[in-house]
Amino acid sequence: MGTKYTGTAGMVVGMMLFALGGVAQTVPLNLPELTDYYRRRQLLGTLDSAISFNVQPLGDVEYADGEDDSNSPAMSTAGYRSPAGFIVKPLPVTMRHQLVSAYPYGWNDGAMIPARGYQLYASAGIFAQYKFISVQLNPEFVYAQNRRYEGYGGAAGPDRNWYSKVGNRFDAPELFGNGSYSKVYPGQSSVRLTYKGVSLGFSTENIWWGPGRRNAIIMSNNAPGFRHVTLNTTKPINTIIGSFEGQIVGGRLEASGYPASLLGDTSVHSAYQRERRGDWRYFSGMVLSYQPKWIPGFSLGFARAFTIYRDDMNDSFGAYFPIFGGVSKNSVTNNDGSENLPSDQVISLFFRWVLPAAHFELYGEYGRNDHAWDGRDGVVQLDHTRAYIFGLRKLVPLNETQETYLQIAAEITQMGVTNTNRIRSAGPWYMHGHHGYTHRGQVLGAGIGPGSNLQSLDLGWVKGMKQAGLRVERFTHDEDFANLWINRPDYRRNWVDLSFEGYAVWDYQRWLGSLAVQYIHAYNYQYGFDFQNTIGYWGFTPQDKSNFLMKLGVMYRF
Repeated sequence: MGTKYTGTAGMVVGMMLFALGGVAQTVPLNLPELTDYYRRRQLLGTLDSAISFNVQPLGDVEYADGEDDSNSPAMSTAGYRSPAGFIVKPLPVTMRHQLVSAYPYGWNDGAMIPARGYQLYASAGIFAQYKFISVQLNPEFVYAQNRRYEGYGGAAGPDRNWYSKVGNRFDAPELFGNGSYSKVYPGQSSVRLTYKGVSLGFSTENIWWGPGRRNAIIMSNNAPGFRHVTLNTTKPINTIIGSFEGQIVGGRLEASGYPASLLGDTSVHSAYQRERRGDWRYFSGMVLSYQPKWIPGFSLGFARAFTIYRDDMNDSFGAYFPIFGGVSKNSVTNNDGSENLPSDQVISLFFRWVLPAAHFELYGEYGRNDHAWDGRDGVVQLDHTRAYIFGLRKLVPLNETQETYLQIAAEITQMGVTNTNRIRSAGPWYMHGHHGYTHRGQVLGAGIGPGSNLQSLDLGWVKGMKQAGLRVERFTHDEDFANLWINRPDYRRNWVDLSFEGYAVWDYQRWLGSLAVQYIHAYNYQYGFDFQNTIGYWGFTPQDKSNFLMKLGVMYRF
C-alpha cells in the first residue's frame, strides 16, 4: 500500500514542480466580476487559452494579463517597489450590500451567510512580496440582520422528517443564531513560498475546482475559506505533451456552532434534534487539470476530496493523504467489509473547451458521491450517486469597432439522486456523519445544496469590464427529501423557485460597481400545499411565496 501511495504522489507532485514563471498576487474569489472578466477575455482571444479556469483562484495576474500587472483590474497602481525587488501594494477595498425580503436565497458568496434581511460584506488588505516569499492579508467582515422567517417549525410530520433526514445529518442551520450576526474572518489571506510557478503555503483563501460558473461539484466559494496548507501551480506548467495545473490541499473544517433550527416551536426541537460530535474534520483534496498540446483550449481533469473527523484518524500517510489511495471501494475496505478509515469521498471528472475564434466555451463536470465498488460498478451503473454540471457560453459581436458583444450563457446542475436508489443505498450528496461536507454551516461544493437541481439561462450585453443582462433560473430544492422522506409523498409538492434577475457591472477609473435585482417566486414553499382542498391533479390551494433579493457592490483599487 505504501508503494502505491508514494508512486502516485510522486507523479502528481513531480508534474506540479516542473514549472516556469514567477510569483504574483492572486485574483481572490471574493471578486467574481474580475474572475469572469478574465474568463471572457479568454473567449475573445486576448488571454492565454492554456489557463483552464479549472483551478482557482488565478495564481499569477501578471502572467494572465501578459503585460505589466499595473494594468490589471485586480491590481493596484499604488504601492512601493524597491530596487531590490521588495513589493508592497494595497488590495482593493470591497463592500457588498444585500437585502432579502422573505427567506434566505443565494450562494457563492463566501463569508456571507444564508439570511433574511440586510447583510453587509467588507474586505480590504495588503499584499507584500520579496523574492520567493509573499504575504497576502485580506480579512473579511460580515454583518447580517439575520431576521426570522418561516422555516421547519418543529411540528410533527414533514418537520420531524426534516430533522431526521436533513437537519441531524448536515450542518446547514436554518438560522445562524437568534438576533443579528457578525463575524471577522482571515478571508483571502495567505503566506506563500513560490518558485517558478509552483507555490507552497498556508492559506484561508476560497478555492474553486472545475469549470462551472454557477456551481462546482467538489469545491466552490459558497462557504467561507478554511485554514489549509496548499501546494499548487500559479500558472500552466508547460511540458512536451501539454500543460498542467493542479493543487493539493490539507485543511481543517469547522462546525457552524448552531443547532439545525431555531425557528418555529423550539420547545419540541429537542425531541428530534441529535447532539453533534464536537471534534473538527480534516479535509484532504486534490485537483489536476491537463491541456493536450495537440488541442489548444481543451482541458480535462479530475478533483477528489475526503473528509474525516479528526478523532477517527491515525497518523499514517493514508490518513492524511487518502487522495492518493485507491478509487474503488473494494480497495479501501477490509475482508469483513469495514472501511480502513471512516472517511467520506467525493470525486469528479471535468472538461472545458475554449474556442476563441468562435468566442465560445463548452464545459461539463461529472461527479460521484463516494466510491464505486469496482470498475464493473463504475461502468454498469454509471449514474449511481452521480451529479453533473453542463454549460456553455457564446459572445456574439454587436459592434467590432466598439468591442461590444451579446452574451448568451446556459448552465445545468443536477444533484438529485437517480432511480438506482430503489435497488441500492444512495445517500444524498454532501451528507455524511453529523456535519456533512460543510464548513461554518455552508456547503463546500454546489451552493444549491444536496438533492437540488438548477437550470440557468443568461442573456446580456458586455464591453470590457462592463456588462448588463437578465438571468432566468429554475431552482428545485432538495428533491431527494421531497420524493423520498416527506410524509404522504406527493410529486406535486416539489419546492421549485423560478427567478428573474437583472444585473449590471460598471467600471469607472479606479471604481467598479455591481447591481443585481432578483424576483423569486417559490412554488410550494417548504414543500407545502393544502391537502384538504384538492380537486383534480392540479386543483389544490397552493402555498407559494414571493421573495425579492437586491445586491449592491462597490470596489475601489488604489
